[in-house]
This record gives sequence, C-alpha cells and structure tokens, in this order.
Amino acid sequence: MFAALPLLALPVLLYNLVTLTFAGGFSSGEAQARLAADLLVVHMTSGAIWSVSLGDLLQAIGLVTLFVELLKSTSTRQVAIANHALTMVLFIVCLVEFLLFPAFATSAFFLLMLMVLLDVLAGFIVTIAASRREVDFRGD
Repeated sequence: MFAALPLLALPVLLYNLVTLTFAGGFSSGEAQARLAADLLVVHMTSGAIWSVSLGDLLQAIGLVTLFVELLKSTSTRQVAIANHALTMVLFIVCLVEFLLFPAFATSAFFLLMLMVLLDVLAGFIVTIAASRREVDFRGD
C-alpha cells in the first residue's frame, strides 16, 4: 500500500510545514525570507563560501526523491497505476497552492512543483512504453 504513495510528497509536505508555521500562514510574506536565509555555511578549500538555504535543502531532497520515483516508475505492477494517480493529485494540489497562496509563490516551491510534474509525465510515458512492449502483434 505504501508503495503507491509518491515520495515527492515528502519535500512538498516539508515545505507546507515550514510555510504554515509562520504567523501569516498561507498569506505569509515571511516564507520567502525564511527559505532564503542561510541554514548552513561551508568554507570551501578555495576560499569561497558556500551557503545552503532551507529552500536549497528542500530542492536537494526533491531531486533525490525524484530519482527514486523515476526508478519506481519503471515498474509495471498494479501499484504503479495508483502511484501515477496519486502523483497527479499531488501535482494538482501543488499547482493550486502555487497559484492561489502567496507563501507558495517562490522559486523553491516552483521547482518542487516542476519535479512533481516531471514525475507525472515520466510515470505515464514509461507505463505507455512498457505496455506497448507487452502487446504481441503476431500475424498467425
């Protein structure tokens, strides 16, 4: 049952939790500042300073989960269809949040939403390609 749940829901859920903990909730303008604030600063050997923000961390988590989701989408089991449907629902929720709530109109959330869209498209394309290979076109 848990195999049907899209893993990209985790970074989206984390973004929602971070954003909704602000006083303004969905209308909070502080979300952009909180996501851009330095979370980690690393002094590189070259002398450069690499700063990682919360938005960067959420995007990195999203990329890792997108990779795992792409690997999962190559499966042709029955649970893959439920996973594709739930991923589509997740994309619709992300799109609604992005369009309607100012706290979600950030580049970090847009890139997370784009990852979910790529997962939707890849899942359907892989499923269609796999189903074509399973069909037998013999002339006998």
